[in-house]
Amino acid sequence: MRILVTGATGQLGQSFKKIASSLPYEFVFTSSKELDLLDLPRVSDFIRYESFDWILNFAAYTAVDRAEDEPDKAYALNAEAVFNMVEAAEWVGTKVLHISTDYVFDGQKCQPYAENDLINPQSIYAKSKAKGEQYVLNYHSGMVIRTSWLYSEFGHNFVKTILRLAKEKDRLSVVYDQIGTPTYAGDLAVAIAEVLKQVIEGRLPFPSGEVFHFSNEGVASWYDFAVEILRYKNIDIDVLPVETKEFPRPAERPFYSVLNKNKFKSTFKQRIPYWKDSLHKVLKFL
Repeated sequence: MRILVTGATGQLGQSFKKIASSLPYEFVFTSSKELDLLDLPRVSDFIRYESFDWILNFAAYTAVDRAEDEPDKAYALNAEAVFNMVEAAEWVGTKVLHISTDYVFDGQKCQPYAENDLINPQSIYAKSKAKGEQYVLNYHSGMVIRTSWLYSEFGHNFVKTILRLAKEKDRLSVVYDQIGTPTYAGDLAVAIAEVLKQVIEGRLPFPSGEVFHFSNEGVASWYDFAVEILRYKNIDIDVLPVETKEFPRPAERPFYSVLNKNKFKSTFKQRIPYWKDSLHKVLKFL
């Protein structure tokens, strides 16, 4: 069983690499340096001749605000690259598991979003990710997992930013009117590994054309998230709750993007950790 993992240097890619050695499959990890997903002939040759059974697509353009000034780059990586990958996968029937985002929703709902809720992306980033989703879902062997507020011990993320700012400032201002769920990339990696095992071992059919939601359990604002980071690390500085309008950003964020995970839990019979428990685990190493 040969499995291609794209986006190997990102948070999820590195988190998955940590656990890959415990799985009885052969993984090939690539970043844009090894495999340019915008080069369709190269992608086609690579996937066909390497005979991959699965592709885990973790590659993405994730600079939400910068995407407003770089729409071509966002669409290239989040949509065109996905199209190329699916086109190549179709030659050999390779299964594709693609990661998407809670930002495809407009955030106007007041209860957790289910997979069949209508998407209404507001930013360039969100629209480009929605386009990529459709390419995967139109493929006969594609599935999508949406996640939210990803962080880890790797790369750049909110947790590391808060810890850095806490060393530089006496007071932090953090928005309290955007609600979602922080998600540890390590937990998502474990969940994806379990999906692989259940399908490969024949316990479940491949859920072609299906969307699943995965985040940690619980709900928080960015303010709650920041306060918990600092509380656990015993950093005593003021954190002020502020409204989004006080910190205008180029890209619009959903005010409410909590994901309903019942479909994932009932399908794959997995227990999902509470967000604070996972956060504490990461903070021990930071």
